[in-house]
Amino acid sequence: MRSSRLWLVAALVAGLSACSQSADPDVQAPARGAEPPAAGFLSSLAGVCGQAFAGRITANEPAQPNDPFVGHALVMHVRTCEAGRVLVPFHVGADRSRTWVLTLRGDRLRLEHDHRHEDGTADALTMYGGDSLEPGTANRQTFPVNAFAKELFTRLGRSVSNTNTWAMEVHRGRMFAYELSRPGRLFRVEFDLRASVPPPPAPWGHQAP
Repeated sequence: MRSSRLWLVAALVAGLSACSQSADPDVQAPARGAEPPAAGFLSSLAGVCGQAFAGRITANEPAQPNDPFVGHALVMHVRTCEAGRVLVPFHVGADRSRTWVLTLRGDRLRLEHDHRHEDGTADALTMYGGDSLEPGTANRQTFPVNAFAKELFTRLGRSVSNTNTWAMEVHRGRMFAYELSRPGRLFRVEFDLRASVPPPPAPWGHQAP
């Protein structure tokens, strides 16, 4: 009888201990079916699919001679949204050579830069970019340069870019940003998501046949 009472007390103590632990506000069970940050980021961007937005340079250090971005209208167009893939042409004045390609790979994102000539053919420097090595957040993803891009940069005599890290931010209803950084270099463009602008023509090489 005594051993039964002891067993009951021990069970009650264990139960109270478990309840105390589950009530701890700093101890939370992992959310079931939570959307990975990369997927949330892509979903936020796809939420403005079909719309275009004007941007401005907010960082450009050091200033570049004959900078192709300075003095031109900067417009991003969230043009193509597919399952796990979003294409965002980046227009610089009349130059329609650039498209950012974001692809979901598992729980991470890959950023590629699709560069075309006016006749639609691929530039020698194209499809370079990086892969998100950290989960990031639904608002910001970073893309350290990947092996393919390093090989391409080295082959084309642009090894200074072998330390590139790109980043993108999306804050619904407020701002989208594109950023390039490496030691001694920072470039950032921010786009105002509060007011859309007329969508530009299709980027070079992406026109419907």
